[in-house]
Amino acid sequence: MADQNRTSARRKRLWHPSSWEHEKRAPYRLTVIENVLRFGHVTIDDCREKFKSYLVKHNLRMTGQRMAIFEAVFKETSHFTAEELLDKAREIDRTVSRATVYRSLPILVEGHLVREVDIGSSTMYYMPNTEEDPHKAQVICNDCQKIFEISAPFLQWYGNSVSGKLGLTPISQRLQVTASCEELKATGVCKKGNEVPE
Repeated sequence: MADQNRTSARRKRLWHPSSWEHEKRAPYRLTVIENVLRFGHVTIDDCREKFKSYLVKHNLRMTGQRMAIFEAVFKETSHFTAEELLDKAREIDRTVSRATVYRSLPILVEGHLVREVDIGSSTMYYMPNTEEDPHKAQVICNDCQKIFEISAPFLQWYGNSVSGKLGLTPISQRLQVTASCEELKATGVCKKGNEVPE
């Protein structure tokens, strides 16, 4: 009986949150990787800390305008353009300038906080990077220009397989499908432009 109690107490200690290694480093703070492993996504607080660290590491100032741009980015749930971001950032801080938005977007992209999405038009689109899974495919509606992102875990395997056969190592990969809306052709209305894919 005493052995069972000791084993039970040991199990509780091993699985109790207070015994977890990340709790010992910084109470109630999970690293980006730990959040992904436990919850499958990154929180906005993690991204904010990552952004601040990136600015410090690259000797860039953390200004109110940059933080307003950051907040505007992470309020978005779909793809956006630089001009749309400017409008959203000005709702938070009316002093945000167009130049600051255009200078901040490459910083956010380099810091892996925002993903660039090039759909082959003259306008670049962006998406907040709240998941550490880079393997996404984009399906673009040719009629309404809506961008749908779907999980594509096979991309990593495929990229490694094809590159490996050629003796190369993949650096980046993407899959983009352009499609037309059958519903629009039939009814004259594209309802998919307002949908959020799973």
